Amino acid sequence: MKNTNLSLKDKLKEKLIAKYLEKDITKYQHKSTDINILLNRVKLSEKNEKRKKLFFSTLASTGLVLFGIIIFG
Repeated sequence: MKNTNLSLKDKLKEKLIAKYLEKDITKYQHKSTDINILLNRVKLSEKNEKRKKLFFSTLASTGLVLFGIIIFG
């Protein structure tokens, strides 16, 4: 039984070593960016931020009105 465990361990070690010895893989690949995609992403994030601010303001105003009605009503 020990021989099979050792052979499995040896196989795993060989696979790990082979992974690091591959030289054909380039680590740094040139990535192209499309300016329109980036601009659309910025527009969407600004739109989402405006919605969040509006929702928070509405929620805060509603809370203040309800608090005023309960206390002074």
